[in-house]
Order: sequence, then structure tokens, then C-alpha cells
Amino acid sequence: MKFNSFASAIAIVAATVSFAGVAQARDQIRIVGSSTVFPYTQAVAEQFAASTGGAAPVVESTGTGGGMKIFCAGVGVDQADITGASRAMKKSEFEDCQKNGVTSVTEVLLGYDGLSIAHARSGTSFPLTKAQIFQALASKVEVNGEIVDNPYKMWNEIDASFPATAITVFGPPPTSGTRDAFVELVMHAGCDAFPAIKALGKDEKAEVCERMRQDGPFIEAGENDNLIVQRLEADSNALGIFGYSFLYENTDKLVGVPVDGVAPTTETIADGSYAVSRPLFVYIKNAHRGVIPGLEEFVTEYTSEEAFGEGGYLSERGLIPLSAEQREAVRAAVAASTAMDAPNS
Repeated sequence: MKFNSFASAIAIVAATVSFAGVAQARDQIRIVGSSTVFPYTQAVAEQFAASTGGAAPVVESTGTGGGMKIFCAGVGVDQADITGASRAMKKSEFEDCQKNGVTSVTEVLLGYDGLSIAHARSGTSFPLTKAQIFQALASKVEVNGEIVDNPYKMWNEIDASFPATAITVFGPPPTSGTRDAFVELVMHAGCDAFPAIKALGKDEKAEVCERMRQDGPFIEAGENDNLIVQRLEADSNALGIFGYSFLYENTDKLVGVPVDGVAPTTETIADGSYAVSRPLFVYIKNAHRGVIPGLEEFVTEYTSEEAFGEGGYLSERGLIPLSAEQREAVRAAVAASTAMDAPNS
């Protein structure tokens, strides 16, 4: 057992030395991860390239789960340097990183984002509660005290005041951090409104509250949120689920749906009155810092006051900034390459 541990340690050191020797074969930073974080990272990449004259980082929208899998695959010139996430890293992902030699990762809390439900400006506006969203999208719902397969096909079947139009909602796939956050913040909260579901045991309740319907009204639209925007423009009766930044950037085309009486805006997300918001993260592979050209300067730019500060260019794209004290703590952690602790779950 000791020999195996020693051999593993030697292998990691050898890989790191080899990596340092060939790093110059790649002159572009490689970033993967969340579709929600993507526009913020892309904006920093553009600013970085413009200010340094260096090659712009390659930024891929792989989804939070997909990004974690790529990021944690290992250390080396063929591996990603940074991943964006619309939820915190899970314990299982952290353990996967550790197993593959990614033993020092700095967690960067960027700011906050609202999960938006929106429709085309040509569509009909109607506010929703979390309970009604659950009724529209869950695989099983409560009807007359019984838990049954979701029978609702039309919005007016949920509430007679709603339009007599088919329920059509484009949303993120299971690999997306947006999907994870939506289930936690909306579906779980919504199902608590129904006594028979609330009375279920923990595991049974989780199964009912988390499973999205697969009979047509909910459509997984992939990791490219811009495609959801296009689909909403093509179908004025459809709704879409995505991060607030996409609504913010498309206010000429889309309208946000109020949830529990509050519409998603920069102000309502910042003051907490819009109760469907979540933190956004970036994770940095510290073994690549000082090795991949420009990586150190890039992460410094990302956490600069000009970028993620109050009135910075990321807030102009919809990011809700951290407090000044939080931003200073983040910058200090990034500057010191502080390794994150193992998540609890």
C-alpha cells in the first residue's frame, strides 16, 4: 500500500515536470464550464486579449457538470486550466480532481445570478408561483390528494386565469448547473405546497420533487442558452429557463416572468427579493499557474475591480457583484493560490 502511494506520488511529480517542459506548446488558456458563466468569461477573455495583445483564451460552454469532468481529468498541457460553474463544486467532483492529480484548486466566488423564466415580447405575460411551475414541469404531481403522472398539458388547466395554450418550456439538461439550481430553488420549494408530496419520506419526496417530466411540455435545450432565446422568438407561447445574464442581454426580445410576485431584475436579485438566485463560481487549476502563458494575468483581470467590481464590465452584462469585503477576500485567495477545502456534499 505504501509502495503504491509512493509510486503514485512519483508519477504525479513526473507528470508535472513533463508538463512544465512542454507547456509552451500551448499559448492559449483553455476554459470550460457553465453556459451561465460563459458570457462573463468571454468578456474577460476579450478584455485580456485587447489589453495584453496576447492570444484570447479558448472558452467552451460545456455545462457545469461537463466542465467539472473535463477540469478534473488531470494536470498537463492537454488539460483545461479553468472551469466556470453555476453551483459549487460537489464532493464527488473534488474527489475526482484529487484522484487525477488536480490537488490544488482555487475556488473563486464571482457574484450572483438570477434564474430567469422568460418569453418572447410577442407572448402573453402571466406571473407564476413556484408551486405552479412545479405543476407544469414535474413528472409527477398531486391531484385531489393523490400523486399521479402529470396530466397538465395546457396552462389554463393549472389556473383558469392562465392562457389556453400548450405548456412548452425550454430548459437546461441534467449536466447543467442551471438545472441543478432550478431543481433546488424552484422545484423543491414548489412541491412543498402539496400536502401528499410533503408527507413523503425523504428519498421518495426527493424523487418526486426532482424529476422533470419527459412527455413533451419540458424540452431539454442543451447547453447553449442562445438557442433557447432563438426558440422563444420562434414560438411566442413558449417559456425558457436560463441565467439572468441572457435575459439582461436580450431585453429587446424577451420579458422575464415574475415568480411569487417578483420579476427578475438587477435590483431584485441584488436585494434578495427575487428568491430564485444562486452564486456563480470559477475554479482555477493552480498547477497550471506560472506555466501556461498568461494564466496568472488572466485570473488577475477576472478578479479586478474593473471586471467583477461594483459598476465593472461584468455587472454591465448582468452579474450581481459581491460586497467590497467579499471581493477583497476573493482577490486575496486568488493572489495566494489558496487551495479550496473539500466540499461537505
